[in-house]
Amino acid sequence: MNFILLELCDHTQNHGFLFSLVFMTFIASLLGNALMNLLIHTDPRFHTPMYFLLSQLSLMDLMLVSTIIPKMADNYPMNSRSISPAGYGSWIFLFLTLGREECFILAAMSYDCYVAICQPLRYHVLMSLKLCSHLVAGSWLMGGIDGLMQASATLSFPYCHSREIDPFFHEVPLLLSLACADTTVFELFNYNCCILMLLILLTLIVATYNLILAAVLRMHPASA
Repeated sequence: MNFILLELCDHTQNHGFLFSLVFMTFIASLLGNALMNLLIHTDPRFHTPMYFLLSQLSLMDLMLVSTIIPKMADNYPMNSRSISPAGYGSWIFLFLTLGREECFILAAMSYDCYVAICQPLRYHVLMSLKLCSHLVAGSWLMGGIDGLMQASATLSFPYCHSREIDPFFHEVPLLLSLACADTTVFELFNYNCCILMLLILLTLIVATYNLILAAVLRMHPASA
C-alpha cells in the first residue's frame, strides 16, 4: 500500500508564487553547485585538499536538494501524491545519508583549516590528497550505513493507519508516528545515536576552530 504525500501548497495565486520561488531557488542551487564542481575539477589551481573537500560538500548539497524539490514539484502541478514504500525508503535513505555525510565533511574541513593555519609547514604531509580521499570515502561510508540502517528499520514496521505524510522533510520520527506497532525502543536508540554522533562532530568542529582562533590571536603580538 502506497503512502500519500500531503499538499505543501494550495493551488492559489499566492502559493503558486511561493512554489515558483522555491523552484527557482532549486535551479539556482543546482547550477551554482554544478558550476563550482566543474570549475574545481577542471582548473589545476584548485586541485588542493581544501577545494577537493569543498567540491564534495557542494556535490552533497546538489544531491540533497535533488531528493526533496523534484518530487514536491511533481506533487504540486501534476497532483501526483502517491509514493511506494520502496520509493519513500529510498527518499529517507538519501536524505539521511547526505545529511550525515555533510556533517563528516564539515568536520574534515575544520581539520584542514586547523592544519593550514596552525601547522603550515607540515600541511602537505598532514593533509595529503590521499588522506582527503580516505576522509571523503569514510564520510560516504558512514553516512550510507547510517541511512541504510535507519531506512530499513523504519520500513520494517507495519503501517495500518493513516499513510498521509508531510512531503517536504523525510525524517524517521514522522514516519514512525504512523506505525501501528510499538516503536519506543527503536526511537530511543535512534535518538541517542543521532545525538551522540552530532555532539561528537560538533565538539570536534568547535574545538578545532577554537584552536585556530587561539593561534590567530597569538600571531598579532608577533606581527606588531
